Amino acid sequence: MGGPLFSVLRVTGLLAAITLLTWIFMIQMPGRNAARAAELTNDERQLRSELQAYVQKLAGEIGERNVSHYAALNAAVQFIEERFASADLRSRRDSYEVNGRECHNLEAVIPGRSPEIVVIGAHYDSVYGAPGANDNATGVAGMLALARRFAKTRPEKTMRFVAFVNEEPPYFQTPQMGSLVYARRCKANHDRIAAMISLETIGFFSDSPHSQVYPSAGLSAFYPKTANFIGFVSNLGSRALLKRCLKTFRATGKLPSEGATVPSFIPGVGWSDHWAFWQNGYRSVMVTDTALFRYPHYHQHTDTPDKLDYDRFALVVSGMKK
Repeated sequence: MGGPLFSVLRVTGLLAAITLLTWIFMIQMPGRNAARAAELTNDERQLRSELQAYVQKLAGEIGERNVSHYAALNAAVQFIEERFASADLRSRRDSYEVNGRECHNLEAVIPGRSPEIVVIGAHYDSVYGAPGANDNATGVAGMLALARRFAKTRPEKTMRFVAFVNEEPPYFQTPQMGSLVYARRCKANHDRIAAMISLETIGFFSDSPHSQVYPSAGLSAFYPKTANFIGFVSNLGSRALLKRCLKTFRATGKLPSEGATVPSFIPGVGWSDHWAFWQNGYRSVMVTDTALFRYPHYHQHTDTPDKLDYDRFALVVSGMKK
């Protein structure tokens, strides 16, 4: 009897140790989490209107934008450049060729007191067959709104606001992915990028029970089953950066938030432009509503501006500008 009992206790202890280490290194996050979404201030109501207008322009008026819809892709380029200019920011095209067509990453820089760089980026292309309101007009809208609000400041670190092209298939995680082209050029130039923040599908929320699912059944034991929070996600190498970002966001008390530092092979963890920076040795974090793990219109023709929660979307961006 002693032998089998000892084996059971040993396995139980091992599982308990793994669970504890997982909690400490991957799931436990700093700061006090908000219990619910805050009421919008007057400034946040103005921000909400700004974000809604940007999403409507990109996904409602311009619509599907990718290399197969090249005129629309370039219309998005022009719109983003105009928004940078309206904030008195000079933008630069970081261009490269895809199938005989010129594609552009767009960069606007706010010089800081330090040569270290923080990149805030979002991809402006949409997947084939979809207007891409949440994926990823929301990310671009958030990036543009943040650029406008930082434009008159003198930050500690130099800030780069970058709109990336060709994140979606068939270019995703290939040499033609816009953020990978950009990150490789940064590495070749020895750019001192201290952090990269990728804004990816940040506009959909739900208070319905069981509206949130996860790529791994084990994760559902640690995280909420209601899709009322914004997520911060990184690989293990960017763990410290993620914790700093989440602690800062939680200090605002704007919106429930969750953080996960998990191996990059877990589905969804590397599914945006932050992945490109990991490949080049830079620390990066994705801010996301978790996309397909809650959004029923992910990569569908129904991903339209009317599907989004602009109040909570505004709270995400407001919390990030701190």
